[in-house]
Amino acid sequence: MSIRYIAEPVILKDGQPVFVKDVGYGPDTVSGRSLTMSYRIMLAHQMKKGKQESQLLESKLPSVGQLHLTFDALISHDITYVGIIQTARASGMTEFPVPYTLTNCHNSLCAVGGTINEDDHVFGLSAAHKYGGNYVPANVAVIHQFARERLTGVGKMILGSDSHTRYGSYGCMGIGEGGGELAKQLLSNSYDLALPEVVLVWLTGAPRPGVGPHDVALALVGETFKDGRVKNKILEFAGPGIANLSMDYRAGIDVMTTETSCLSSIWPADITTASFYDMVGRIEDFKMMGMEEGSYYDAIVQVDLSSVEPMIALPFHPSKAYPIAELQDNAFGILKTIEDEANEELGGQVKLNLLSHIDKKGLIQCDQGIIVGCAGGLYENLTEAAAILLGEHIGNSYFSLSAYPASETIHYSITHDGTAARLLKAGTLLKPAFCGPCFGAGDTPSDNALSIRHATRNFANREGAKPNLGQVAGVALMDARSIAATALNGGRLTAATELNYEIIESRSKPQWTESYQGELLDNRCYYGFGQAMPSMELRLGPNIVDWPPIPPLGEDLLLELAAVIHDPVTTTDELIPSGETSSYRSNPLALAEFTLSRREPDYVKRAKHIATKAEQLALGSSTADIERLIQVLKCSSVRLQLASAIFATKPGDGSAREQAASCQKVLGGGANIAYEYATKRYRSNCINWGLVPFTLSKETSFDYSHGDFIFVPGIRSGILEGKEEFNAQIISGGDIKDITLYCKDLNPTERQILADGCLINYYANQG
Repeated sequence: MSIRYIAEPVILKDGQPVFVKDVGYGPDTVSGRSLTMSYRIMLAHQMKKGKQESQLLESKLPSVGQLHLTFDALISHDITYVGIIQTARASGMTEFPVPYTLTNCHNSLCAVGGTINEDDHVFGLSAAHKYGGNYVPANVAVIHQFARERLTGVGKMILGSDSHTRYGSYGCMGIGEGGGELAKQLLSNSYDLALPEVVLVWLTGAPRPGVGPHDVALALVGETFKDGRVKNKILEFAGPGIANLSMDYRAGIDVMTTETSCLSSIWPADITTASFYDMVGRIEDFKMMGMEEGSYYDAIVQVDLSSVEPMIALPFHPSKAYPIAELQDNAFGILKTIEDEANEELGGQVKLNLLSHIDKKGLIQCDQGIIVGCAGGLYENLTEAAAILLGEHIGNSYFSLSAYPASETIHYSITHDGTAARLLKAGTLLKPAFCGPCFGAGDTPSDNALSIRHATRNFANREGAKPNLGQVAGVALMDARSIAATALNGGRLTAATELNYEIIESRSKPQWTESYQGELLDNRCYYGFGQAMPSMELRLGPNIVDWPPIPPLGEDLLLELAAVIHDPVTTTDELIPSGETSSYRSNPLALAEFTLSRREPDYVKRAKHIATKAEQLALGSSTADIERLIQVLKCSSVRLQLASAIFATKPGDGSAREQAASCQKVLGGGANIAYEYATKRYRSNCINWGLVPFTLSKETSFDYSHGDFIFVPGIRSGILEGKEEFNAQIISGGDIKDITLYCKDLNPTERQILADGCLINYYANQG
């Protein structure tokens, strides 16, 4: 096996990872973790918050409690920054206290909703002027490529409102969170984090020609995502294999660590890293960084780069990863299994027919190839794809190929060295820096098509199909090299290792040093940190709307279920669809209309009906059903707050965007109920928007449906007092049953945010 996860602690001894059980001794967990690159960086960003934390900072031994972190920079794109800035200014912000970069790589198409996308961009530039921020115009660079070239630094930390905020391969820890966490930073508060475990990813060997970073990444995701093996942990990469990887190769692996569900990642900084910082004109942001003897890791992932094969991740998750050769050998069996799983996830609205992509010879035919975004649109991926396609043409049949360089600097370089000409001559469509195909805002495939993409995600409907209109499509993730090989064969699935092609340059060093032109960014981007102009007016388009008033948490809470979802995992793309709906993200009320629209189409109607009853109750009157419940439960209507709720087995996998939670709140939501939350960031989004993140024990059967009620007495006082277990009652039909709800591991600030109703109210109440 090329990648193997072992759930055993290891320490670094004589420069090698050794299992603690084998050596019979080792540092205690606390002091050993403090030696890791991860903790050395986090401790350097620890905010002093009272005596206990001050001592913890000085001793560098975080044995108990939480870390309270600050960041060197913040970054957002045009799906998220309007809401973040609106939240922060409603909470009293007058100036950005930390460098904050606003990029425009998601809502770059302006065909939906008239002027609203460009109105957001204009708002962003006016906010950068007013509050002292940085601004990247549309199509100049995708969010993470800009950060790589202009914001990263060895030993730094960056917080981004995009889940793929990963800059570990540059010696910089990136964390992707919901907008509420960025708003806290804009208000000079800390990022509070329970002490995370650290998992060592030990790389050996060197990749074979034709095996790209996405192949390594997909194999890593396939091995670690299952069973939450690295969920909310930090992946620390090390080992002799790193020296065999260029910066682009490292970045291509690193950005996909988000799909393992880990919290963040970090790599050593070596001479290859130094060459990158020198190339982009920021050598002062480089310093050597590596492992220290005695570093303690909670588990290890062993990666033999030389054994990794070209991979494909089938619909609908990056963890459904198979070697392409294995899929070719058992096309019917594997695709039948994946097809059945996919159609169960789609819930019967539409049927994905993957088997139709097997031709009479038993070969798999693909319809579309896309190389795009923060994972695919890197210089090396494009040059190697061009090398594979050199002198050939993809033809004029159904298969199409598009490539999106991730920044204008990359676009210039591939033009300068002839890569662009080679791609164009082969029939590739070259397009500007844009993330759209990754979330359904561009290059949506035809109905029932199979699209192969060097992109970050392949969740259901994320490619832009609308099941409510009878549409469905499937995305499979592959490396740019194998996508090019497949294009060369007219769409017949082909691994790049099946071909002989000449790699233009060695992968052991940065590939675009000679042609890098950083002024392409600097001449177009606005750098305004430290130069706030308070007198400047924000430019507000008609779609940019302030948040509606949100009530505080009631003394007693009556929840009416508006949706019950028993899928193993519910993604944020299901909670609030991506694609063209993203254009409405600056208007909370308009965007809320799309909540769960592709998974539970009646949710919005139900939530609004519950919200109407809640308004009546708040005004002192009750509908007949609520009045009966008040009498049966023997509760006080004065203390009672009615709100809608969602049950999902494991919600929140995927995107960091806070709208997955805020839309529920705008519609009168009061809680989520789950067995567990897929990511820390989604749970944080729930808290910041006043949705109580209840959990159930694994043994509790939740056989209830929309329209049933859950009564949680004393919720407000319980939350404020730090109570973690709540005795509740569930009312289904004429039956009332006791149920235990849990709300664990809330810090004092989070408890107060829930009591106040949301983060905006929390800051308003601070005076």
